[in-house]
Order: sequence, then structure tokens, then C-alpha cells
Amino acid sequence: MGGVVAIFGPTASGKSAVAEALAERIPAGLVSADAMQAYRGLPILTNQSAAPARLVAIWPLDHEGSVGEYAALAHAAIDEILAAGRTPVVVGGTGLYLRAALADLELPAPSPDRARWEALYDERGGDGAHARLAELDPAAAAVVHPNDRRRVVRALELAAAGESLAPAEDRLWSDATRHPTLVFGLEVPKAELELRIEARTRDMFEAGVAEEARRARAGPLSETARKTLGLEEAATLAPEEACAAIVTRTRRYAAYQRKWMRRIPGLVSVAADGPAGEVADEILEVARARQLLPAAGGR
Repeated sequence: MGGVVAIFGPTASGKSAVAEALAERIPAGLVSADAMQAYRGLPILTNQSAAPARLVAIWPLDHEGSVGEYAALAHAAIDEILAAGRTPVVVGGTGLYLRAALADLELPAPSPDRARWEALYDERGGDGAHARLAELDPAAAAVVHPNDRRRVVRALELAAAGESLAPAEDRLWSDATRHPTLVFGLEVPKAELELRIEARTRDMFEAGVAEEARRARAGPLSETARKTLGLEEAATLAPEEACAAIVTRTRRYAAYQRKWMRRIPGLVSVAADGPAGEVADEILEVARARQLLPAAGGR
């Protein structure tokens, strides 16, 4: 049985390029752990690579994706890659999706009462629905922001069923995985990362992201797809204003991702401010030293 290599890091840290460099060096299959790249129709906005990867552009924009649905697909993809004698390289910046791909999280099934709680949120607003959650499940209310409609609704339906979102959150930080796994975290100095974010955002506008976003918003959108970072700004604001707004939001999101990195058990930090090939070589060296992968030239 082989092992799994996972690559996590803040947006613009070069995760895709490093994963692709790994696939040039060993027999590997790439598996995306990015919630927004799972949607098709926004390749520019979600920075989808041209390199082949599983679980990219698999859902239409009107599909309400879930962690549970993604987990089942990711497990199947990883198992298929291992069965073919290759190394699964799970790569992405959505922390919950990364954990769902690597572990059995035992996520609760959707509740038939979801429409009821969605209606309550819409009627009372985020603060009113969150207050109700605090009455039913104070522990869950402590870890969910009132403005996060999807998670407030999920926490309410779990509380009504006698379960809690809080234990599910705690299980995220377990080191248990379905297969032997090494998780590598890409570290890029903050100033360098901010420059990369700004450059990439400008490249997106030159590539036509505004038109892509307007086209997407003209059709049906699920609640999840509608939250794609930069979608609203790219579609509705003047290019310079939209670019500045997206850069600001992306920097905040990168800071959030760095917090995720610090909470991943056993994370191996790798300096990623150099060429992707050099970063991939360091990852291979560590993986072989820890016997997750065979030595160079070995089987």
C-alpha cells in the first residue's frame, strides 16, 4: 500500500505548480481539494490549471456542493490512484476539503428540515438565527459567525437532530488518515505573497475574468458557488476598483489559510519562495526519508 502526499498553503503560494512538478518526477495523480475549483464555468476566477487533476470542474454552478459529497468523490479518486500504483497528490487551499479527502470525518447526513432553518435565517437575519442557535447549541454558536448563512443553517439543523457542529469541528484536528499521509505546508514570506496575489489578480482581469463573472451571474447559481471569492466584485465593479477589492479580500483569505496551516497535525513546513521544481524536490526528499515513497530509482 502506498502513501498520500498532500500540499496545502495560502492562495498564490504556488500549490498547483509544485504539485505539477511532483507529477513530473514520480508516477502521481493530482486530486484537487479546493471547494471553488470543483465548479465549472469560472476557470479564470478560481485559477484552474490546465494540468489534469481530479475533482476540478465537476459541478455546474447551480449545484449545491457539500463536504460529504466531495469526500466520497475524493476517497474514490485517491483509492483509484493508489490501486494503479501511483501516488495521490492532494492539493488545495480549502482546509475542510483537505481533511475530508484525507480522513473519514463521519460527517452528519443532511437534515430534511433544512428548508425550515433556511427560512428562519432569511426571516430573522443572521443575528436572529445565530441567537436561536445560541439557545439550542451554545458550543456551535461559539464557532460559527452570524453572517455565515450556510454554517448557521447547518448548525441549527444538527442541533434540532440532537447533534452538534462543534464536535465535527474538533475532529478536524485529529491526525488520523485513511492512508499513510504526509501534509506539506507551503511557506511564502508575507510581503512576497501579497505581491503574488496582486500580480495574479491583475493577470485574471487581463485574461477576461470580468466577462467570465458576468456570464456566471447571469445564470443560476447555488449558494455555495455564489460565494466564490471575487465573483461579485469582478462582475459589478469597474476593473481597477474590482481588482483592488479582490486583492484585499484575497489577502484576508490567505491570512485565514495560514491559520489553518498552523492547526494541521504533523504538518511539514516547506519554504516555497523558490522555483516550483526545487520545492517539489524538497518534498520528495522528505517523503522518501520518512519512507512514504520509495527511494529514487526504487520501486
